[in-house]
Amino acid sequence: MALQGSGAISFDNIQTEFGGSNPIGMNEYYDAASGIPGTGAIALDDFYGTSAFNATGGVISTAGSYTYHQFNSNGTFTYSGEQKTFDFVVVAGGGGGGCRFGGGGGAGGYKTGSSGAITAGSYAIVVGAGGTGGATSGGSGTNGAKDGSNGTNSSAFGTTSTGGGGGGAGDAHGGVAGGSGGGGAGRFASPGGGRISGQGNSGGSSTGAASNYYGGGGGGASGGGSTGSNSPGNGGNGSTWLNGLTYAGGGGGGNYGGGSTAGSSTTRASGGTGGGGQGGANNSNNSSTGQPLEGEAGTANTGGGGGGGVAVRQAGSGFHAVGGNGGSGVVIIRYLT
Repeated sequence: MALQGSGAISFDNIQTEFGGSNPIGMNEYYDAASGIPGTGAIALDDFYGTSAFNATGGVISTAGSYTYHQFNSNGTFTYSGEQKTFDFVVVAGGGGGGCRFGGGGGAGGYKTGSSGAITAGSYAIVVGAGGTGGATSGGSGTNGAKDGSNGTNSSAFGTTSTGGGGGGAGDAHGGVAGGSGGGGAGRFASPGGGRISGQGNSGGSSTGAASNYYGGGGGGASGGGSTGSNSPGNGGNGSTWLNGLTYAGGGGGGNYGGGSTAGSSTTRASGGTGGGGQGGANNSNNSSTGQPLEGEAGTANTGGGGGGGVAVRQAGSGFHAVGGNGGSGVVIIRYLT
């Protein structure tokens, strides 16, 4: 608890609050808390109302010499006492995959920082949601085919990361721009979505042709999505942070697997490392009962993009597999324990 704000303070009081060795040397307590000098003389009354470092908020863990506060949803980070250097990563929600020849969703924006100038107090932490995978309200054809929606932003300490772009859908919808861009839809040539500089990479395009209806992969924090050409595009890989874990991988593109006549394939484009979802696959061979493999959702609290969905022709009517939802974002703060 904090030391008193007036009256006598003893060396024992200070040592009880802040620790230290015997015999007590006042230079042990330079910068021990806000208001205590970092050089020169220290007076006992400099310690009025001070306290040793304390921090709350998020899921708290320790590893090696560091303490981590992980926010999987909105919250507040509060600290008091000694000023420390904080490392942090801010990952936005991933974009949803598109449906019907869908492109993969782009990863949520990925930004890192390190600051020793954050004063004691309370700070709002915002964690973005993943975008929704595209679905369809139509039958055969492209009517009603929906792009995946973008993820939403995350923020901490004045740093904001932008939600990932949704994957394109239908015959030729391009991927949507975001922190990382979504992949383009696969029936005809379509571009990948653009990125936000310093946060991610662009989505993969689709070359489009009668023999290769393959969606492009969503972009990731450390690599762009692959082009959908002779196979569906894989999602771009994410980036590995200081805790050794990888975040913000793009979603894989959808694999129609048959061109103008429905084929059959269970091959799924890979999501990027860091939570990207696999792309969907046709898996029907023009069956009246076959069900496609839907685009996989991005992993929660990684900012991974959702996999693109596909379409299956069933007895003259279209069955459209939905794209996967994007994974929610995350904010992590660490400091020396």
